Amino acid sequence: MLPEEQTPAERPPTRDWTPPPPFAHPSEAEFARILDFYGVRWEYEPRSFPIRWEGDRVVEMFTPDFYLPDLDLYVELTTLKQSLVTEKNRKLRLLRQLYPHIRVKLLYRRDYHRLLARYGFGPLAQAGVRKIERVLFSADAVQKRVAELGRQISQDYKGKEPVLVGVLRGVFCFMADLMRAISLPVSVDFMAISYYGKGEGVRITKDLDLDIQGRDVLLVEDIVDTGMTLHFLLRYLESRGPASLKVCALLDKRVRRIADVPLHYVGFEVPDEFLVGYGLDYLEKYRNLPFIGVLKPEPPPDSPPQGVDKASHSHPPQ
Repeated sequence: MLPEEQTPAERPPTRDWTPPPPFAHPSEAEFARILDFYGVRWEYEPRSFPIRWEGDRVVEMFTPDFYLPDLDLYVELTTLKQSLVTEKNRKLRLLRQLYPHIRVKLLYRRDYHRLLARYGFGPLAQAGVRKIERVLFSADAVQKRVAELGRQISQDYKGKEPVLVGVLRGVFCFMADLMRAISLPVSVDFMAISYYGKGEGVRITKDLDLDIQGRDVLLVEDIVDTGMTLHFLLRYLESRGPASLKVCALLDKRVRRIADVPLHYVGFEVPDEFLVGYGLDYLEKYRNLPFIGVLKPEPPPDSPPQGVDKASHSHPPQ
C-alpha cells in the first residue's frame, strides 16, 4: 500500500518530562534538554514512516528522533562526520518524496556541536581560537546597511511611535546605530534571558520596563540562527498585548533554522560560520570590533576524531 493510501497513525500525546524516555544516544538527551530550555514541546520517536516495500510488505522504515508539535517539524540528529551520513540522507530523500507534506530537518554533527557551544559546553566551547580568518562585512558595509534599515523602518512606521526591544547583550551595537537611523520618535527597552543550565528553562532575568500593551513593537535581534530563542521571545511578547509585533535582525543564518519565525527586516543573510564583531562575541571576546568577521575554532586536543558517532559528555555550567 502506498503512503498516500494509508491513514496516518494518530500521534501520541507529548511525553511527560519525568521520567525521561530511554534515549538511544547521549546527544538526543542533550538536545531534549535544549528544547526544554526553550519551552519547545517534543516527542521522542513518535512515528515510523514506511519508505520501502516489496509487494504489500514494508521492508524499510524511518523513525526520526524527535517531533516538535509546536513547529510541526521532525528532527533527526547525527553526530557522525557530515561526509559519513550518506545512508541517513538516502532515507531522508525517500521520506520527503513519499511524504511531501512532512517537514523534517537533519542536524549534522557540526550543527549539534555549535548549538552546544552557544551555551558554554561541548567540544567547541573548550576550543581555542585562531585569529579572524576574514572580514565578512566591513564597518562601512555594516553602517550603510543599518542606515538603509533605518530608512525603511521610518517609512513603514510613519505616523507611529514604535517601541524598539533588544535582548542583551549582543544586540547593543546594532540597537544603538539603528535607533539613530530611524527618523521617528521611538521608545527603547531591553530584556535579558538566562543561559542554558541543567534543569532550567528559559528565564527572563530582566523584563521590560515599558508597558507595551497597544504599542507597535519592533524586536531587534543581532543574529537569528535556529530561531528557538526568537520563537520563545515572540510568544512572550505577544502575551503582553502589543498592537503589532515585528522583527528586525541584522544577520539571518537561515541555513540553521529549526523554528519557522518571521523576520520582517534583515540586514544580511550569512553563511553557517562562526561570526564575531559588532556586538557578537566568542567567549566574551571580539564584541567591540567595528566589522563582522569569520572566526574558525581549533578543535580541542582531546576531541574525538571526526567520524566517531560520539556526543560530548560535558555538562552545563549550572
